[in-house]
Amino acid sequence: MTEKHSFGVEPISCHSFSQNRQQLAISHNDNDVNIYNKSGKFWAVSGKLKEHGQRVTGIDWAPKTNVIVTCAADRNAYVWKLVKDEWVPTLVILRINRAATCVRWSPQENKFAVGSGARLISICYFEEENNWWVSKHIKKPIRSTITRVFSAYVKEVEPKPSSTSWGPKMTFGNLMKEFSSGGGGWVHCVSFSDSGEKLAWVGHDSSIAIVDAANDCALSVIKGSFLPFYGITWITENSMVAVGFDCSPKLFSHAGSEIKFVHDLDVPKQADESKMTAMSRFKNLDKKGTAGGDTLTTLKTQHQNTIMQVSVYEGSKAKTTKIATSGIDGQLIIWDLKTLESSMAGLKIA
Repeated sequence: MTEKHSFGVEPISCHSFSQNRQQLAISHNDNDVNIYNKSGKFWAVSGKLKEHGQRVTGIDWAPKTNVIVTCAADRNAYVWKLVKDEWVPTLVILRINRAATCVRWSPQENKFAVGSGARLISICYFEEENNWWVSKHIKKPIRSTITRVFSAYVKEVEPKPSSTSWGPKMTFGNLMKEFSSGGGGWVHCVSFSDSGEKLAWVGHDSSIAIVDAANDCALSVIKGSFLPFYGITWITENSMVAVGFDCSPKLFSHAGSEIKFVHDLDVPKQADESKMTAMSRFKNLDKKGTAGGDTLTTLKTQHQNTIMQVSVYEGSKAKTTKIATSGIDGQLIIWDLKTLESSMAGLKIA
């Protein structure tokens, strides 16, 4: 049902896979990015991206062109190309005065967006004439957390777009839509569905919000007794998985104007303490120094700390068969959704 990989005790702040899933880029919450190659069931370090001066905050590996983009708290971004078994960086001219916080390629991989603490978005593209990556800024009316949809059309690298469900005016930086989930929590992660018609985001107020552009931009919000979420991804057009401080991936569904919590994907087996011998209990008490045994130091979930990211491992956002999660516990876990669906009562992926 799951495939667990441990990368030491250092937190994994972000990760990204190559197209064939045989290579993996990981930031261990520091200035470098480790590149791992898969050998059987294990991952071995094959390279290191060393250019950033402060903590790496975002990684995205373009599946078609096989280039990596990274961003960091040092206010820089780099595009990395593999040249004769060596990853060669190219500096991106971001022109920001605060830390870069996230980065993602466009589906065509001819541009990418960088979020930052500078209250602006850098849309970056390659300028053939000068052989470097430059950026255009979307500034207004951003004041803090972004709950808005902007046009990122760049005439230098792509044809003029047609009208979409988000709006007809597609000039660069145009504010297409603006939303409020009605809470005070800042946004940790956003995700478009495979069709691009639905947008989901998670907030620090333990909320999940979804906007359906095809349904007159109807807004749905759910707040439960969950701890805050850090990441979210669509796994079908009507289902998504959210992760965060609860240490367990959670499946949600969206139909009409309603978001429903479906099931935890990590349901731990309860230990049968009645079978524990007196000597085993004594050893636990001695080892932990408490009558609570393992309960104060070991969670019953597979992840032992906050899950920082969830990504599609196998399939697409239209139909995902496996997802990958990574977290502060230094673990990366691959979850087989088909196996989980067949083995868990009440788990149904629509």
